[in-house]
Amino acid sequence: MLIDITLKITPALARDAQGNEQKAFVGHLGTHFDVMDREFPLDYFKRRGILFNVSGIQDRDIGVTDIPLEQVKEDMFVLFYSGYIEKVPYGSKEYFSHHPQLSDELIEKLLEKKISLIGIDFAGVRRGKEHTPKDQHCADQGVFIIENLCGLERLLPHSSFTLYTLPMNYAGMTGLPCRVVAESL
Repeated sequence: MLIDITLKITPALARDAQGNEQKAFVGHLGTHFDVMDREFPLDYFKRRGILFNVSGIQDRDIGVTDIPLEQVKEDMFVLFYSGYIEKVPYGSKEYFSHHPQLSDELIEKLLEKKISLIGIDFAGVRRGKEHTPKDQHCADQGVFIIENLCGLERLLPHSSFTLYTLPMNYAGMTGLPCRVVAESL
């Protein structure tokens, strides 16, 4: 079974996003990853995925004790389902400024595991001034963050799946729009 977890962009969504977030243009619109000054390795195109349901975490960072880190293996695509993109409209000011975030400690533990990708259903692993430096820190270690995924709840019933990430072939951009499809096994 194939499940598309990419946000569908409409002209209205694009207009709203560009009106509320300076970076929401070609490379950072909708589902995308922040490539920073790196290039997406083609072997990242297909990765075993793991999904953590963090939808019950409110008013604090998502931390290391919120997920079973021992299940995370090298080269995985690690996804976090918060349900945020279904609750707060993509493109709204609130969407870009009040979203959940991963703790610095959790991000470091994931990097230590040598994963490939982090997928989230919100606007960034960190908010505000911390967003871009954290994206760069992860990219410097070969880990890319895919933002604004949607429909992750459809993966909850599946214990095993493979994710296919297909980025646009742009050069010199800090963000690359992509399509992400899960295949349940």
